[in-house]
Amino acid sequence: MDLLNTLVDKGLRRELPSREEALAVLATSDDELLDVVAAAGKVRRQWFGRRVKLNYLVNLKSGLCPEDCSYCSQRLGSKAEILKYTWLKPDEASKAAAAGVAGGAKRVCLVASGRGPTDRDVDRVSETIGAIKEQNEGVEVCACLGLLSEGQAERLRGAGADAYNHNLNTSEGTYGDITTTHTYADRVDTVQKAHAAGLSACSGLIAGMGESDEDLVDVVYSLRELDPDSVPVNFLIPFEGTPLAKEWNLTPQRCLRILAMVRFVCPDVEVRIAGGREVHLRSMQPLALHLANSIFLGDYLTSEGQAGKADLDMITDAGFEVEGTDQVTLPEHRGGPCGSGAEAGCGSGAHASCGSGAASACGSGESCGSHEEAAESPVAEVPEARTDLVAVRRRGAGTDLAPNA
Repeated sequence: MDLLNTLVDKGLRRELPSREEALAVLATSDDELLDVVAAAGKVRRQWFGRRVKLNYLVNLKSGLCPEDCSYCSQRLGSKAEILKYTWLKPDEASKAAAAGVAGGAKRVCLVASGRGPTDRDVDRVSETIGAIKEQNEGVEVCACLGLLSEGQAERLRGAGADAYNHNLNTSEGTYGDITTTHTYADRVDTVQKAHAAGLSACSGLIAGMGESDEDLVDVVYSLRELDPDSVPVNFLIPFEGTPLAKEWNLTPQRCLRILAMVRFVCPDVEVRIAGGREVHLRSMQPLALHLANSIFLGDYLTSEGQAGKADLDMITDAGFEVEGTDQVTLPEHRGGPCGSGAEAGCGSGAHASCGSGAASACGSGESCGSHEEAAESPVAEVPEARTDLVAVRRRGAGTDLAPNA
């Protein structure tokens, strides 16, 4: 396909594809799927070889969030029967993190529900970061605590945090449809605060919430403009008890197309298969490793994931290798082990491609090409609801049971 040859050439040069090209990837047929994976795989191997970075989640505080994000089992008004507990003590969190590190995780992601941290919360997380770093040489720590106030990113950086995660989740134009208690601009502001403080910015999306192809392309172009070092791609886990419980819109093939599109638009960043891969990719997970260079090990925040041993076997069987703590994740031009991204964005020309402001970059779909000119997605059957694959986490952090890392 001329399209795929063009996208590979652009990816190897870190050049931004056109919106029409990105939309065309999502519109490819199942007959073309392996060609799409092979093409995006060339770009992935150019910048990351066959390495897979392992990340491990520790849910520091679960449930009872005052925000109303429709996709979240911890949201205000959620009826999902998840674990609910207040802050883990630093030694408890460090013990939980150690299980992931022992399983091969290079990065520990510390997550807490809530709108954003108080200064006391930042103190608490800072103590936890110190405890983890003291006991695990070479481990990276990423914090994910919600919206940041002035100076908090700097304090986390001073405490030893390497990165900060705050996802855009969906396009600016549809953000108000999934959340009303904060705005898309609030999320952009927090990612920019993390970046400015010298933290490696981590920001991604959630697919499967009923969004259009145009929405997916919008949010990925906005992410490229925002210039994170890591882009987690989540696939909605439709928890019973949340507003999106009936949204079963994804097939394994659809997930692979989305990951390929993200790789073409952000060729040289850490693309991570995040929540929902077991639910939606299922037996196609190994194929997704040809597109993404990073996964979460074991369980997620409130749901159970594949056993850590199964993750490691999958990586080996697919011909990949686990990235070690002595290996640098990002390409040299992105600035080192955690990457400041100062020299280049998600590819060359990232700051000039889609307008002047990250908060509005491609959000309206008006500045980067016409939606109508792109090929329409093929009509697909409605996927079967695989509620049997959604399991609430009952082990690990916040419980007396061992995690599955």
